[in-house]
Amino acid sequence: MSEHAVGTDRPRRPAAVCPPGEPGVQGPRAYGPWWVAAATTVTLLLLAGRYGYHRDELYFLLAGRHLDWGYVDQGPLVPALARLLDTIAPGNLVVLRTPSALLAGGAVLLVAAIARELGAGRGGQLFAAVLAALSGIVLASGHLLSTTTVDLLVWLVAAWFAVRLLRTGDSRWALGIGLALGVGMLSKLLPALLAVGLVAGVLIAGPRRLLRDRWVLAAAGILVLLAAPNLIWQATNGFPQLGVAGSISDGDSSYSGRFEAFALHFVIISPYAVPIWIAGLVALLRRPAWRAYRAVGWAWLVVFGIVLIAGGKGYYDAPLLLVLTAAGALVTVAWASRGSAWWRRGLLALGVVPFLLPNVVLLLPVLPADRLPGFVVDVNYDAGETIGWPEFADSLAAVHRGLPPQERPRAVVLTGNYGEAGAVARYGPARGLPRAYSGHNSMVDFGRPPADADVVIAVGWERPDQLNAWFEQCTLAGQVDQRVEVENDENGGPIHVCRGLRRPWAQIWDTEVRHTG
Repeated sequence: MSEHAVGTDRPRRPAAVCPPGEPGVQGPRAYGPWWVAAATTVTLLLLAGRYGYHRDELYFLLAGRHLDWGYVDQGPLVPALARLLDTIAPGNLVVLRTPSALLAGGAVLLVAAIARELGAGRGGQLFAAVLAALSGIVLASGHLLSTTTVDLLVWLVAAWFAVRLLRTGDSRWALGIGLALGVGMLSKLLPALLAVGLVAGVLIAGPRRLLRDRWVLAAAGILVLLAAPNLIWQATNGFPQLGVAGSISDGDSSYSGRFEAFALHFVIISPYAVPIWIAGLVALLRRPAWRAYRAVGWAWLVVFGIVLIAGGKGYYDAPLLLVLTAAGALVTVAWASRGSAWWRRGLLALGVVPFLLPNVVLLLPVLPADRLPGFVVDVNYDAGETIGWPEFADSLAAVHRGLPPQERPRAVVLTGNYGEAGAVARYGPARGLPRAYSGHNSMVDFGRPPADADVVIAVGWERPDQLNAWFEQCTLAGQVDQRVEVENDENGGPIHVCRGLRRPWAQIWDTEVRHTG
């Protein structure tokens, strides 16, 4: 069937919001993307139990024990979900990651659905689904429980509603945009960035009358209403997420820094997809028949510019890259069908193995953890952060057992980051470890050590001068041994035993121990 096959019906566009230009009509229904989405979810579920928890997952489990309407670095949605899943199946990593696998499959379907809205035939929709399923952002976020997985689906749902609104001219679809972004704001504040991009896109490319349409204004009200609990919490606490954003802008996080953010755009879907999403962007901005969709192309340009200028992480706008990929799939399939189609199709097929399938090896736990090549962690930092947490707790337990018996009752663990504290909470009780405390992000609000805790096992502190400012004596008592050769933030790190608080915990906890990033 032609790539521009006509659907059986076309919704009427109210004249009041009819966009300029004549958009392409909806493509036919296709079942191929459903099979691709199912394969994606099943694959992620089969691999969900390999390696171990990610540091963020350990943090979510801890945050779930301290439910609130907001946290220093996120909203309440994912911690609440983590608590629910861990209550249903305590300690079950597959159950914890099942929603992410399902959301990843949903993301694949949405990319194909966006291609269909743009007029893709069955072949174009299937191609878009395959590109999404093998993309770095879908595989990486679908493997872990994370706020990124929620963001991915939220942005794609909002984008699908936006494209559908522009295709049909029916502004009631804006309610879906407001609902999606409002729910997303309960995870992180990033959906507001998409809202800014869409509004800017409409201002630049039209139809500007949408900005005063009653349904669009109602959608904005829904967004604000749903986001209000988290926004109120942030405002009440001085918008700590802005402090975290500042740390990210300074490069104090993975995948941050302006150069890294820019470079990530060329691999986060896949190198194979770069010319495809670029073609999609060009088509959205220049194809006469797609004039009505230009706001979507401009939305990505605006969001991309904000991310680079603000120094955000390079994957923040990745969902919009998938939208561009959906448009590019349509263009690419049409290109492959022209002229000497055999060599064009052959060229597309030859690129799958070297440029798409490596994403599976690099981003999913298919290789043995004890023989993980260093280049995997170099490319995928998160892989290293899912290995060795039980052994991390073993290293701390060995130091704890070495303390004099009279010191153990008043000893605590002080960690440099939330993942380390989460690992002690998860694996420490079975090893006889005391409670872990940390000043990292919202961990600082989960409680400080008791006033009489003057013996501290400190881990994750690379600079001894920090510890010496708080304690009279700190000695190196061991190091983290995760029993595999993997480069992450913990393996080989020093473990200190510190004694004698110079000042009470109450005086240093919020002012000196607290740190964000």
